[in-house]
Amino acid sequence: MSIWNYIMIGSVALMTLLILLQVRGAGLGAGLGGGGEVNTVRRGSDKSIFNLTIICAVMFALSIILEIILA
Repeated sequence: MSIWNYIMIGSVALMTLLILLQVRGAGLGAGLGGGGEVNTVRRGSDKSIFNLTIICAVMFALSIILEIILA
């Protein structure tokens, strides 16, 4: 296994954990058309978790692209 495989596995595991940690104010009813707050602002740790999730997603995508190119 190359280093890109390890980066891919690590980033997808961390990204999954970060997605599960994100707090959503709306329940399932809001997703199906029920009421709920539409505009939300991320602050504090919620914003940090959101930004780390984006970074992990970019690392995951880049590791896949580099694995395809270099393999």
